Amino acid sequence: MDHLTPQQRHNNMAAIHSKGTKPEMIVRRWLWSHGYRYRLNVKSVPGKPDIVMRRFRTAIFVNGCFWHGHGVAKPQMSDGRSKKEDVILSSECCKIPTTNREFWVKKICRNMERDQENYRILQENGWHCIVVWECQLKPKLLEHTMQQVERQLNRNFLSIYQRKPVPYTEPEEDYLMVAEEVASPPNPFPVREGSDNRQTLNKGWAKAGSNEVSMFNVQCSMIFRIFASRMLRKRYKSVWKRRK
Repeated sequence: MDHLTPQQRHNNMAAIHSKGTKPEMIVRRWLWSHGYRYRLNVKSVPGKPDIVMRRFRTAIFVNGCFWHGHGVAKPQMSDGRSKKEDVILSSECCKIPTTNREFWVKKICRNMERDQENYRILQENGWHCIVVWECQLKPKLLEHTMQQVERQLNRNFLSIYQRKPVPYTEPEEDYLMVAEEVASPPNPFPVREGSDNRQTLNKGWAKAGSNEVSMFNVQCSMIFRIFASRMLRKRYKSVWKRRK
């Protein structure tokens, strides 16, 4: 039995607005004090979420337990079917009024269906949805609830900006394993049978390095000529001075 008159109840229910509610302000103040920035009731986002965080690609809905039917359930038969579509059971945080019950049941069911449709559209467009209920924002549960929201925001951020592995499509070469035998390269200076090995190797290396030796000789001769010309100039200058 309602202890208020119908007019008083009507005034109380009409005073509840859809924007700037007390639960919403609690969530907004916590996020702002912890450095998170957001937009409010963005019309371009499906469902007009209470809080939109584009950087995290996340939409936060702060739902009242009564208006959105938190924890309500439909009575089930033995075979799993519901008894009636317009009958729901009250929960701890959502008490269905006894007066004008049919109106409130239809309204709450309609809100629940609309919420599920908005969540589905957002997920199909690449958005993450976070639902915060009014009963989860009590002083004892506030910090724990908001820490869970913060963890979910971090997961959403990592899922968007982390580098995903790119598949490697080119065929890979068959590299030799450590235990496999590697064929030795052919000898550039083959040794004939019955000949002196040391003498044959010396001739081969001398032939291979003949070009380097010739370049070295040319450089040495140039350095010697420059040094000799400078010494001769000094010698002639000293002799000329003595004659004078």
